[in-house]
Amino acid sequence: MKKIKMCQTAKIRDVYKDFLTSRKVRGVSEKTLETYSTHLHAMSKHLDIEQDIADLKKRDLENMIASMRESGLASNTINSYTRTLKTFLSWCNREGYTSLNIPLYKAEETIKETYTDGELKALLKKPDVHKCTFAEFRNWAIINFLLNSGCRAATVRGIQIRDLDLDNGIVYYRHTKNKKAQVIPLCSPMTAILREYLRVRGGGPSDYLFCTESGEQLTENGLRQSIARYNERRGVLKTSIHLFRHTFARKYLIDCGGDAFTLQRLLGHSTLNMTKHYCAIFDADITKNFDSLSPLAQMKGADTRIRMER
Repeated sequence: MKKIKMCQTAKIRDVYKDFLTSRKVRGVSEKTLETYSTHLHAMSKHLDIEQDIADLKKRDLENMIASMRESGLASNTINSYTRTLKTFLSWCNREGYTSLNIPLYKAEETIKETYTDGELKALLKKPDVHKCTFAEFRNWAIINFLLNSGCRAATVRGIQIRDLDLDNGIVYYRHTKNKKAQVIPLCSPMTAILREYLRVRGGGPSDYLFCTESGEQLTENGLRQSIARYNERRGVLKTSIHLFRHTFARKYLIDCGGDAFTLQRLLGHSTLNMTKHYCAIFDADITKNFDSLSPLAQMKGADTRIRMER
């Protein structure tokens, strides 16, 4: 009788399912899991995920990158895909499926778009409380809050009334991307705005702070559409909620003279890497008042004459 030999074979697609399960067990958010799944589907157009993972070669990964480039994918998109694949392969290394891994594809550095001061002025103008709807008043309060803290949309949706400590000017974030609780300061104008907002909003400690007109938690799409309509009615064509995060970072660093370490804590970054990214992309703003800092400008302004040698 023929002996059964030990042979561990597994298709990349099937191993990836086990990877997703392991991430879910570790508490990774549903949104991140959805991103992982979307990235696998996108990568499957350039990599054979039906092959045995033990047969995966470095050449296959190189061909995948070449195929992505030839298809016209942006460098930042390829970087996102390789980042996900690197995470997956690192897990596979620990599980003993393969010793192969992939370097990150170099992303293209771009200047992040932000809201201009003129646009912010239009958005921050207080609506007439005697004529506006609750939704408009709430959206105005949300935009003020985003410019106070630079937090993510998901964090805004998750804040409950009990998370506010207006007497001490702080708010607790219980629902963050890295699942770490944060304590964020509220400036005096923001504290006053929230006091007025709560008089209109009402509700109990466990109710969501920024809610629908029926008092329910705002959905991700509901918040996005509400802010988009609010911005458009104010004549602002930009409608991205995440742009407020970029705007907060830029104004904190450039206009307010803030430091990278405090910005890291305010934005909830686990490491300084992403904060350094913000610092780097706003380097264009060093042109501001550069005449007062330029050695050349100082020399030109000095009472010093340079004579030509004859």
